Amino acid sequence: MGILREDVVLISPAEKAGDPTVISVNCPDKTGLGCDLCRIILLFGLSITRGDFSTDGKWCYIVLWVDGKTDTRWDLLEKRLLEVCPSYFSTSGIDYYRPVNQQPKQLDVFLLKFWCSCDRKGLLHDITQVLFDLELTIKRVKVSTTPDGKVMDLFFITDTRELLHTKERQSQTILHLKTALGDILVSCEIESVGLEITACSQGTLFLPSTITEDMFSLELPSRHPGGLLASNPISVTVDNTLSPSHTLIQILCQDHKGLIYDTMRTLKDYNIQVSYGRFFTNRKGGCELDLFIVQADGKKIVDRNKQNSLCSRLRMELWRPLRVSMVSRGPDTELLVANPVEFSGRGRPLVFHDITLALKNINTQIFSVEIGRHMICDREWEVYRILLDEGDSCHVPGIRIEEGVRKMLMGWE
Repeated sequence: MGILREDVVLISPAEKAGDPTVISVNCPDKTGLGCDLCRIILLFGLSITRGDFSTDGKWCYIVLWVDGKTDTRWDLLEKRLLEVCPSYFSTSGIDYYRPVNQQPKQLDVFLLKFWCSCDRKGLLHDITQVLFDLELTIKRVKVSTTPDGKVMDLFFITDTRELLHTKERQSQTILHLKTALGDILVSCEIESVGLEITACSQGTLFLPSTITEDMFSLELPSRHPGGLLASNPISVTVDNTLSPSHTLIQILCQDHKGLIYDTMRTLKDYNIQVSYGRFFTNRKGGCELDLFIVQADGKKIVDRNKQNSLCSRLRMELWRPLRVSMVSRGPDTELLVANPVEFSGRGRPLVFHDITLALKNINTQIFSVEIGRHMICDREWEVYRILLDEGDSCHVPGIRIEEGVRKMLMGWE
């Protein structure tokens, strides 16, 4: 007999202003479950301040304390968390240490196409915000501004609710866009497109080798200008003496948006199971994690090379989870942001949302956008190439743009 649906995910609202909301998950275990749950919480714009989780290899219990927003749709969050939990009606016949790097379900892709009579600062972010509120995921964007100032936007999107094929859902989307954009929206259309047109996950855009070598390096530099390593010290250590069956990973670092997701994503890509863990953030902005882990075979990590490889990757992912760089493209200025993709095919959510919000805040206008996926250094990346408006980019220093975008992505603003 299985457990009741309402017992799988429980959300206890904050008792008073300033208190965290508590999310409890009680379900069969799977490798990467913590990553999947943290990704959804990040997608809803929530910050995890504390966590405690344990598993016996078959069943897990997870408690997360999160800082929420006043307009968080908790009922929808509960539904999305339930969707990634293994079946809660049966606990037999499950291989709990099976690899979980299969591709997620492929959703139908739609083309959202519209014209605006003029461009304005923050336009792209306003559109992105509407799509986010409607649970529409941006897979690829082609934005261009004509010489006379008009804007043509092409968004390849998927619908988390899987209803965009219906006239009602399409009308709802167009209505929200009209409300947000007002009179400058000239026309708006939504249509289903074939896979041959929506090769959204396979970027073919050329990236110069000088960019790929520096920007996508998987190694921590011994020196880095600006003192970034010194200002964001990261300690990752391994201890095999405290448990006869588990390896302890201890992490001390500065907190940032999605830190727990970045940690769990890395462990998931290594096919590592977290048997017990706890973490918390302090008032000074630091974060401490204690994770008791095992390999896919259920054994502790004793090989020194594997230990060093895992620690090195964790340091890299926590120091620079996303790559941001300003590059010169002839007379123009281009902002590049690279988002690492899990082996399962998912990337960090809300990256494009945060990029456009940062540019809006620093009064920088976007001329065009291209998004594509690339295999670089034996790893898949989702790359955002944003050509900035020439009239604005010369007034805002490139270093300020780069810092503003990085701080927004890291949650330091």
